[in-house]
Order: sequence, then C-alpha cells, then structure tokens
Amino acid sequence: MSTDAATEPQDAAQEWDRWHERRIATVSAPYGPLALTGTHWLADAVEGRIPAVPGRWREDGDEVVLTAGAEDGITLDGQEFTGEVRLTADHAPIGQSRLAQGARRLVVLRREGLWAVRIWDPEAERRRAFKGIEATPYDARWAVPGTFRPYAEARTVKVANADGVERGLGLGGELAFTLDGRNHTLQVAVEADGSLWAVFADATSGDSTFRFRFLRPGAPAADGSVTVDLNRALLPPCAFAEHFICPFPPPGNTLDVAVPAGERTVLTG
Repeated sequence: MSTDAATEPQDAAQEWDRWHERRIATVSAPYGPLALTGTHWLADAVEGRIPAVPGRWREDGDEVVLTAGAEDGITLDGQEFTGEVRLTADHAPIGQSRLAQGARRLVVLRREGLWAVRIWDPEAERRRAFKGIEATPYDARWAVPGTFRPYAEARTVKVANADGVERGLGLGGELAFTLDGRNHTLQVAVEADGSLWAVFADATSGDSTFRFRFLRPGAPAADGSVTVDLNRALLPPCAFAEHFICPFPPPGNTLDVAVPAGERTVLTG
C-alpha cells in the first residue's frame, strides 16, 4: 500500500473530527437549535394573543401584522417599537431577526400558507443542559460511492411531521448505493445549491440512535456520482428542541440494516 493510500483514512478521520467539532459549536451557539423554545401558530391565537409571545398578532394575506405597546418590550431593527408593523417571513440568521425582546428573538415563519412565530432564547433550558452529541467515530466502511437518479419530474409526498401534522415533502430523485454487498436507495430532495438531502431511518432508529436522521451529501457530478458518507448522518433539529416540525422519513426511506455511524443522540446533564 502506498503512503498516500495509507494516509487517506487518517485524513478522512481527522476531517470528520473537525466536522464533529463544528457541529457541536453550531448547535450550541446562542441562537442554535437548542435555543428554540416555542413555535406558536397564529391560527391558534385567541384574540391575537399568543402565550409567551408579546404583542398582538394577526394574519393579513401575505403579511403578519404585529401591534405592540411599550409594556411588551419589543425592539424592531434594533430600536424600541410601539405601534403597528407589517411583517413577512424572516429569512435572515436568527441572531439578525428583526424582532427581539431582550436577548430573545421573535422569528416570523410561514409553512404551507400558515403563519407562526418562533421564540429563540439563549437561556433556554435545553441549551444550558447540553453536554454534546454522541456520535460514532469515523469508519471508512460507511463512506461509499453512490449514484443520484433524478426523477423526470419533481414530486411531493405527504409525510408526518414531528408535531403530528402531515405536510408535503418535495423529492427530486433517488440515491442508490451499496452497503456490505446489499443495494439500497433513498428518496432525496434537491437543494437550491444542487446538494442532496435525505430523511432516513434504519434498524438502530429509536434504539441506539434517534428515531430518524438526516443525510446531506454534496451535489452529484454530471454523471450522477456522489459520495454517500453515513459517518455524517445528522440528528434532525427536533432532536435538539421539540418545537421543530421536522419531517419523518418518506415511504421507502427506512433502511433494513443497522447504521450505527454518524450522530446518534443528544447528550444532556
């Protein structure tokens, strides 16, 4: 074996270690997923009031209208705010959201035509209790070549979400790969940058790993080839805070083999 060939697994393991460290830093950041303390749907608001959310809220077509008084302690674009403002869905990083109440960020969300307000709090109990992510160390056997096969037309399937509601999940094709001599496929979405995203489960799900996980391979090459690296199987946001509405795996995305690789559970104390 050449020196270069011998160092490839070591290099891959070191890069995985760096990736794992970055993941821990990202999820534990002041406005990372551990800081989400609530997703409040305006449709459930009584007379425009949402528990734990200051101000009065109402939907108006493609906008949300917020009315706030001085007692609500809201800032808008960094300035104290009272009165009425029309808002659209936030797309900026959480820490740069337009609305705040002290250190908390109030983020306007729209999903399938429904409006919600999310609260992000750096002092969230889950963030304070976070001790890390339990993950399996890198193993080269879980990084295998794959092939992306796009559908002739994108399709949408209804899947259950973590909050118990069924929503549409867009799918652009399937990812085929082989593990230990057995062929497998996962239905995947295609992101705006061309990268792939799969929601999957396996024989470890709900036992030694979270009940489902995400996989985000890079963009496939022109011939459809792409590396399937299960060492980078990700815990979904709802593993960090119950207020996320992550989709469950679509039909066919539960592998009948055990995949102990990648992120397994959230460590708290």
